[in-house]
Amino acid sequence: MQTLKAGDFVPHFALLDQNEQLVSLTDFKGKKVLVYFYPKALTPGCTTQACGLRDSKAELEKLNIVILGISPDSPKKLANFAEKKALNFTLLSDEDHQVAEQFGVWGEKKFMGKTYDGIHRISFLIDEQGKIEKVFDKFKTGEHHQVVLDYLTQK
Repeated sequence: MQTLKAGDFVPHFALLDQNEQLVSLTDFKGKKVLVYFYPKALTPGCTTQACGLRDSKAELEKLNIVILGISPDSPKKLANFAEKKALNFTLLSDEDHQVAEQFGVWGEKKFMGKTYDGIHRISFLIDEQGKIEKVFDKFKTGEHHQVVLDYLTQK
């Protein structure tokens, strides 16, 4: 698993969102984008992470940040997640994990003694030129939004 790092240009991507609309990274030209990869909608850790971002969205918008959450869930499951948790940002479906592979966040994981391939919980702050400014890969799900805000406000 070769994860993209700060300074790398982000590969172009377009995925279906929770409303089955095609969303492209180029739709957000001129803004910073927080692309966060998470393993599975409606699971405890992913819900905690998403709700933290939901509650911080206004602060992030003031800093010109757009939030995009990416998981291998179907658009229908993402719509259910967004509705149940009142999520106020875009969720993208990467069912074939092609985008996750391009970012280097798809790979071997271990959980409860089992080894399998899946998405690693990593976030990327992409600058206005489409380059990775910062990679967030060490955080607890409940602190993710604060780690991002702290980075943005301490620059």
